Amino acid sequence: MDGRFPPFATGRRLRRSREGPLAARGTSPEKGIKLNARQRRANVDYRIVTEGLEFPEGPLELPGGDIALVEIRAGRVTRVAADGTKTVIGVTGGGPNGAALGPDGAIYVCQNGGFQWHQMNFAGQDVLMPGEQPDNYIGGQIQRVTLDGKVTTLYDSCDGERLKGPNDIVFDAEGNFYFTDLGKSRPRDRDRTGVFYASPDGKMIKEIIFPLESPNGISLSPDGKTLYVAETPTARVWAFTLGGPGEVVDRRVLAVVPGAPPMNLAMLDSMCVDSEGNVIVATLVHGGVTSISPDGKRIQHTPLPDVLVTNACFGGPDLGTLYVTMSTTGKLVAFDNWPTKGLKLHFQA
Repeated sequence: MDGRFPPFATGRRLRRSREGPLAARGTSPEKGIKLNARQRRANVDYRIVTEGLEFPEGPLELPGGDIALVEIRAGRVTRVAADGTKTVIGVTGGGPNGAALGPDGAIYVCQNGGFQWHQMNFAGQDVLMPGEQPDNYIGGQIQRVTLDGKVTTLYDSCDGERLKGPNDIVFDAEGNFYFTDLGKSRPRDRDRTGVFYASPDGKMIKEIIFPLESPNGISLSPDGKTLYVAETPTARVWAFTLGGPGEVVDRRVLAVVPGAPPMNLAMLDSMCVDSEGNVIVATLVHGGVTSISPDGKRIQHTPLPDVLVTNACFGGPDLGTLYVTMSTTGKLVAFDNWPTKGLKLHFQA
């Protein structure tokens, strides 16, 4: 999640989510994909699991089926039960962001260091928007949060370079994790950042990709051989071929996610992958979730009534439910009839 966004406007009120306009007719410049403005995803409804969250992000399924997520503004990790009841797992301070379960059952959190915050009225809704690096910025970190609430910092730098704003995280089969550092924005400049590979014991961290343009969402393909990374401002999803754990040998642009009128703009946030290998990326401005096929040739957008839809994860029986964070309006929603099953993450119960 970045704190610098362009102005945008929308007046739509949605209760049922069907795939709306993907974009004006045109061609993706990177892939040559023809985009059909009439494409729709039919019969995909969502329900509100809980609301009143303080800019939710980082959803993940806990053992037993509850959902853990972060509340970035509140600086905490929260458990959400099936009936929507919320309880605090741990207080991280700063700005907790993407999160993942590790091999020891703890939650590993990307700590972005915090944001300035702005409450505003947008299209008749009171919404919460993140801003630039705040005066009380605590620095970027990777934190470990146990389910009984103990919070420790594993990393705050790599090879003498401070982490700026870690954003999203995914574990591999080795028990180590990849994470993005989106960086922070200030009035006249912003950080140049990349992607890191680290161990959960706090003893190994290395930067494996640099630079990228505000890297945000990160996931692995079902076979673990491709690392996907979303860039926020460019709306590009990169596919990095892995030669081994933490070893990038090749790269390509999987897709560029288009926007929709009137702005014809989209920006990208965090992501997950389904059992068929589709990359499902949370989409900003053109708010919703966008599914991209493994070959990048098919892009389907499912809109949601929030301009900052920030993350998604699969859970429930047979991983048949897609949970999505709608951040400016403070909601966790669920698609119980999502058309594909989720990919079970390493160390997901």
